[in-house]
Amino acid sequence: MGYKVAVVGATGNVGREMLDILAERAFPADTVVALASRRSLGQEVSFGDKTLKVQALDQYDFSGTDICLMSAGGETSKEWSPRIGQQGCVVIDNSSAFRYDSDVPLIVPEVNADAVVGFTKKNIIANPNCSTAQLVVALKPLHEAATIKRVVVATYQSVSGAGKDAMDELFNQTRAVFTAGEVKVQKFPKRIAFNVIPHIDVFMEDGSTKEEWKMVAETKKMLDPKIKLTATCVRVPVFIGHSEAVNVEFERPLSAEEATQILRSAPGILVDDKREPGGYITPHEAAGEDATYISRIREDITVENGLSFWCVSDNLRKGAALNTVQIAEVLVNRKLISPKQKAA
Repeated sequence: MGYKVAVVGATGNVGREMLDILAERAFPADTVVALASRRSLGQEVSFGDKTLKVQALDQYDFSGTDICLMSAGGETSKEWSPRIGQQGCVVIDNSSAFRYDSDVPLIVPEVNADAVVGFTKKNIIANPNCSTAQLVVALKPLHEAATIKRVVVATYQSVSGAGKDAMDELFNQTRAVFTAGEVKVQKFPKRIAFNVIPHIDVFMEDGSTKEEWKMVAETKKMLDPKIKLTATCVRVPVFIGHSEAVNVEFERPLSAEEATQILRSAPGILVDDKREPGGYITPHEAAGEDATYISRIREDITVENGLSFWCVSDNLRKGAALNTVQIAEVLVNRKLISPKQKAA
């Protein structure tokens, strides 16, 4: 008997990707329901070779649903996830609403799948920020090998992380530049076409942004509270795929060759590092793929036990939708939930 799964925010970038990945991975669902706000009521979205009509979130009864994949933003999640959880449906939330709640597990299956059992407190599981997800996949096996002391990361984040309107803005601005039209700035604080913006999310009192703070807090919660991390998060004119320049300082020596072997054998990672022109992965190649790609692995001789590498992943997949579906797979594979709708 299969599960009943609801996808909230089904008309958005990540919601559509969730539906695609549920179908691609043949998730054991007998029924999949597409939900969104009332303004999307009646719209159609694809699920495998089927078409689903979007239903209104505020009119849906979750009592017969097993898993809710939530990708409708923080405010919607804060309002709805606890209510849905109370109806006995497990919510896997892609927003930041519950990531820092001590009663809600924050999960990347390759990193801390065992922590998922904590979902029973609120029936909510949190998905990390897109930039954190790919980073901790790479850091976990290295931390186990040599214990990480400090991480310095600069991100190069695609516009799809800010939603469909942001993708449209990059497209429209780029076209305007080439046709000598008006470059309209609406979604981002400055022009994004042919530019980079060192500002994602709101500014905090210490001068860092919320995105940078998220990377620190989430890495500590999922990997190790003792790790020191500093981030500079930058929006770049790329449609899909986040990249990160990562510098790590370890407690113990770890050569580039050892790190490469460790990363090659780690789950969820593909190493493509040829030390020649084109011998690395860019967001263009990573788009539409599930892996976290690692390139440019080299020792950093400016610090003791230092290592640098380049990390790229599809932010809509591993950074969001794929990770959410993988969490659902952990629940099913470990028999932590069973379908409510029993066979007659």
